[in-house]
Amino acid sequence: MNKIVNDFSITVGTVNGSGSSTANNTILRAIFKMGVPVSGKNLFPSNIQGLPTWYTIRANKDGFVAHHERRDIVIAINPASFTRDLASVAPGGAFYYADDIKLSINRTDIAIYPMPIKAIIRADANIPTNFRDLVGNMVYVGVLAQMINLDMDIILSALTFHFKGKQKPIDMNFNAVKSGAEWAKTNLEKKDPFYIEHMNKTEGMIMADGNTAAALGSIFGGLQFAAWYPITPATSLAEALNEYLPQLRQREDGKHTYAVVQTEDELAALGMAIGAGWSGLRSMTSTSGPGLSLMTEFAGLAYYTETPVVIWDVQRIGPSTGLPTRTSQGDLTFTYFIGHGDSQSIILLPGDVYECFEFGWKAFDVAERIQTPVFVLSDLDMGMNQWMSKPFQYPDAPMDRGKTLFEKDLEELKGNWGRYLDKDGDGIAYRTFPGNRHPVSAYLTRGTGHDEYARYSEEAPVYVANMERLKKKQETAKQYVPAPVLHKMKGATVGIIAYGSTEAAVLEAQHLLSKDHGIKSDFLRVRALPFTKEVDAFLKKYDQIFIVEMNRDGQMDQILKVEYPQHASKFKSVALTDGLPASAKWILEGILGKYESGKKKVTSNEKSAISKKKAAKPSAKKKPAVVESKAKRK
Repeated sequence: MNKIVNDFSITVGTVNGSGSSTANNTILRAIFKMGVPVSGKNLFPSNIQGLPTWYTIRANKDGFVAHHERRDIVIAINPASFTRDLASVAPGGAFYYADDIKLSINRTDIAIYPMPIKAIIRADANIPTNFRDLVGNMVYVGVLAQMINLDMDIILSALTFHFKGKQKPIDMNFNAVKSGAEWAKTNLEKKDPFYIEHMNKTEGMIMADGNTAAALGSIFGGLQFAAWYPITPATSLAEALNEYLPQLRQREDGKHTYAVVQTEDELAALGMAIGAGWSGLRSMTSTSGPGLSLMTEFAGLAYYTETPVVIWDVQRIGPSTGLPTRTSQGDLTFTYFIGHGDSQSIILLPGDVYECFEFGWKAFDVAERIQTPVFVLSDLDMGMNQWMSKPFQYPDAPMDRGKTLFEKDLEELKGNWGRYLDKDGDGIAYRTFPGNRHPVSAYLTRGTGHDEYARYSEEAPVYVANMERLKKKQETAKQYVPAPVLHKMKGATVGIIAYGSTEAAVLEAQHLLSKDHGIKSDFLRVRALPFTKEVDAFLKKYDQIFIVEMNRDGQMDQILKVEYPQHASKFKSVALTDGLPASAKWILEGILGKYESGKKKVTSNEKSAISKKKAAKPSAKKKPAVVESKAKRK
């Protein structure tokens, strides 16, 4: 049997609320600390406790850590999902199970390992009775560690990190790990090929979830006010603000330099955030799809009054309540055109945990520079799951507060100022903050019709001029939003466009397309709307462009067709939403299913050369044809 080293998945099937999170994260961190690229994904139900939940860890020596549909090692602790878990093990895989589950096992193509978890825990007199179920999860950690060669010292280090150095819980849990490992060493014979061995591919990296990264980025970007209402999967973003703001933003006298308010609903959350943004504070809220629906009218108010505010949407599946604990990219078109009347949003699309941090502070810069709401679209997979990342770096640029006027500025202008007066031709006016003591600084903010000086107006020409100026801001925004990231491949003949958390799966699919099918592709990850010049250039290069996204209708594909109708025939939508994170498998199958092998790329330079050649010799083809025709008649 050939060893399979650092390239397999581990899935643990347990019960929601059983305390398995600590055990699963210990395995994840141990693999990471052994230098092996890894990711962890939690598939949990939307109730509080009692239903099946699965946690999948993927280790891959080449760094491909997107969702993987093959289950190599399965650990079954839940009787309710036992049959399903057993059936899910890939041929040649390994199946570990709690031996108090008395159900039949009829597989002969996998390695089977029973584990006497309850017996091992009962034998440890140092574990209090009320902790046995929780600490019992550590037994399967020890059994697995023994069987796949996890470093016990590193497991201890992972537990020390989790329990923040508190010795009593560290000892209690690590003793259970050691008991499981000792039992496995004595009683189990290795019958599967899976091993973890030390590497150095995670050196200098950290593990983090996107919601925590977003909170830290917002704090480092000068966040002063946040209002929120609990909703899965965005709640942990606000919770992270509450955890880290006291550590990072407390004055020496103990007074706060920020406010975080849990409101009565999502309407109040955005309303309060807009009020804070209007007053000059760096302000934000966080929500998911259903909450964003409720925020629509206030979003239109902020757009029309030109009030900067940041709105994080950690997407889940809809419509309605949908699948609250499943991931999706289903809010893109809704957010881009959010609100009644004519409006268009600026949207940032982070593709990994680091960018959640980076866009946490950049979103404030863009919002204040353009004076508009900025939406940041993450999703449950990126927001709540553990990802590898390079360490977060303090912003390398000063805060961009945009076009702001203080007393001295107004004095120099000698009163020649209007709140909505575009003096620079970029669509963006200058603004003042409440408290400015200059006599001309005040203006009345209104969501009704207004002219350049914020005076009430229902005159048609005034309204048209105002709306045209607001539209111009979209063009100006292109120089401030993050540019796309291009992953090139030599000899590429097709293009792939994607965004957000699908990047990891697309990169793997890009590799498999080339390796197994000979299809070379360039991959452009869009990081913002409106589209920038880099997107314009990319679309001109290929006659087949695959648009990959996690929704049913291909929402990015729809927006691209609206913005670039001249290229619409090139676009091939590869869209799927089933609640699971994107995998290389379905992306690969989607591209292959729509790939046209007979197509040949003709560049714009080639088309130009062909046209010039035709124009240069208008009679070259006609004369031989006439001669040939006469010859035939003779």
